[in-house]
Amino acid sequence: MKENKTSEKKFLTDSGIEINRVYPKKDFKEEQPGEFPFTRGVQPDMYRGKLWTMRQYAGFSTAEESNKRYHFLLKSGTTGLSVAFDLPTQIGYDSDHEFSEGEVGKSGVAIDSLRDIEILFEGIKLDEVTTSMTINSTAAILLCMYIALAKKQGADIQKISGTIQNDLLKEYAARGTYIYPPKASMRIITDIFEYCAKEVPKWNTISISGYHIREAGSTAVQELAFTLANGKAYLKAAIEKGLDIDVFAKRLSFFFNAHNNLFEEVAKFRAARRMWAKITKELGAKDERAMMLRFHTQTGGSTLTAQQPENNIVRVTLQALSAVIGGTQSLHTNGFDEALALPTEAAARTALRTQQIIAFESGVTDSVDPFAGSYMVEALTDEVEAKAWEYINKIDAMGGSVEAIEKGYMQDEIAGSAYAYQNAIQNGEKIIVGVNKFVVEEKPMQNLLTIDDNIRVQQMEKLAKVKAERNNKKVEELLSRIEIAAKGNENLMPHILSAVEEYATLGEIADVMRKVFGEYR
Repeated sequence: MKENKTSEKKFLTDSGIEINRVYPKKDFKEEQPGEFPFTRGVQPDMYRGKLWTMRQYAGFSTAEESNKRYHFLLKSGTTGLSVAFDLPTQIGYDSDHEFSEGEVGKSGVAIDSLRDIEILFEGIKLDEVTTSMTINSTAAILLCMYIALAKKQGADIQKISGTIQNDLLKEYAARGTYIYPPKASMRIITDIFEYCAKEVPKWNTISISGYHIREAGSTAVQELAFTLANGKAYLKAAIEKGLDIDVFAKRLSFFFNAHNNLFEEVAKFRAARRMWAKITKELGAKDERAMMLRFHTQTGGSTLTAQQPENNIVRVTLQALSAVIGGTQSLHTNGFDEALALPTEAAARTALRTQQIIAFESGVTDSVDPFAGSYMVEALTDEVEAKAWEYINKIDAMGGSVEAIEKGYMQDEIAGSAYAYQNAIQNGEKIIVGVNKFVVEEKPMQNLLTIDDNIRVQQMEKLAKVKAERNNKKVEELLSRIEIAAKGNENLMPHILSAVEEYATLGEIADVMRKVFGEYR
């Protein structure tokens, strides 16, 4: 009889966790969905009661062009909007600024004033949709523009809902669209927390983002650990400002990445809920709703390949499946052509249909946490959690996330992981289908979405018209009030709102705060 030899090769997740050939029976604590520590989900029925929000991320060119895409997505069945802003908008420059040349409308929609927001959401009632805005350094300004438009539409701002990303710590660690130094950024963030708790209570005031940490090259474990460490820093900053954790923690949400290793990703999402419940409880939360980790997921942009782009549809499907099985509250699926350009309408439709097929045809939504009790998934959830706590304990020993970022710790860890991953692809240890294996001769992809460079001229003309028609004396007065508030301790939000309602521009408001806070180098 032939001897059956077990392979000596090690099988590892992308975080370096070894996967066993088989998993022995594992004792695990019986938990119910919707109950602390929420490993199995934040709602008792999860998708049996309500599906996740299908929120397609979109924004490009002018507000007019982006508005057309939003109407297209809403007609196609998307259930929430998600706004992408161009780089000048993200870092506080109007379209006519010299630094904006070559970037206007390229990576998202260009927003200079309330007039652009009015056009962006024309024909869309803000009290009938939820809107997510991927914006950080200028989050206070964009949120005030959104509130100003809601007021003009006659909406009750106590009832409008959505999310601003507003997560500056990950910008310093991984992404780079920061303006002000960390302490000034934390002050603005907590001003938003305080203002929205009173005035816009249904708004999620921060989406603590692991997505960009992962896109920068981190492992799944690092994404989880650094994101929760940043979340912990925001909790502490809000508590120090005198805010009630049982109130403001309910308005925090998270934003995670979903990559290709299905089981590791599911384990990551399950561990995230359990860990956040423990963190909030340790910091004094008593209301279980304040301990719930609610999160949005986007499929992995960095996993998309320019080679054989149709393969990306399969990658996105696997990633979306991991997010759904992992219990996400909302989801964006990337277009298959996004390694080459902004997604076309056809690619955006296919991405949305991917979510709809999972929701209505796959059957995975019929049971809550369907992988619970799997010896492998339960063991992997525990291992991901244990490794993430190791990182968080190191960060706590440094004094927290702000100090860890200032020392370059997170940046160095991410860079090391990115380098190791790329090396594994280069030497063939990591197979990327169509890139380093199963390669074919290809013709360049046709009919990609392109952005006209004349967009900047159009934006500058629109901006000049706004400045000519507004009450410039009133704008100057309101900008000076923002400066006074920034120099003191007064909440900035009411002053920013008053300024945007008079059509002060995003760049003008950001510059006032640059003058007071300085820029981070």
